[in-house]
Amino acid sequence: MQIHPNDLSHRLRYNLLIGSVVPRPIAVVGTRSVEGHLNLAPFSFFNALSAEPMLLGFCPGNDERGGEKDTLRNCKPTWEAGTGVFTISVATEAIAPKVVAAGESLPHGHSEFELTGLTPEPGVVVAAPRVAESPIAYECETIQVLRFSPGTPGAGNLVIGRVVMIHLADHLHHERMHVDPAKLAAVGRLGGITYARTRDRFDLPVGREALTHPYAGADE
Repeated sequence: MQIHPNDLSHRLRYNLLIGSVVPRPIAVVGTRSVEGHLNLAPFSFFNALSAEPMLLGFCPGNDERGGEKDTLRNCKPTWEAGTGVFTISVATEAIAPKVVAAGESLPHGHSEFELTGLTPEPGVVVAAPRVAESPIAYECETIQVLRFSPGTPGAGNLVIGRVVMIHLADHLHHERMHVDPAKLAAVGRLGGITYARTRDRFDLPVGREALTHPYAGADE
């Protein structure tokens, strides 16, 4: 089967993407509105973009009217009347249900921190809260927002942030900054309401050496 994306509705394109681009890391984004209201929301259209400079990016969608949702309204640059900052906390097994619950659509000004019971920890550099229960969090300054289809319901917007402070739990500390995946216990997003743990892992050497490595799953 061959499908032209223009022949699919927004919902069907979304379903195909989230079911095939898997697993996806989850950004738990904390923001503060210009009025001082705290907001928290999970995003699986998210990833690391660069180590130099250290950049992270996530994609909040427009609401059903084509307007900005709270996260984008809060973290967009100051010249667009936002605060220009946000935090990203890593989603782990221990807080997964609360992270998912933070995706609840609440009236403007109501806090998902209060709904979920997750603890807002003030930023050190930025005026935005991180999730205290997460073992890794990044404070970010918004450097750019790319709006792919302004005013269109459900359209994506890429928020790019420069990391200005890192919070790392002591049990994850390593002098070369290697993160032990077993200790982190991160979770990822699949399609629909399905999520994945990161417990089933294997190692492969870099480059062509991987071709002759006895990959454990090759015969499955």
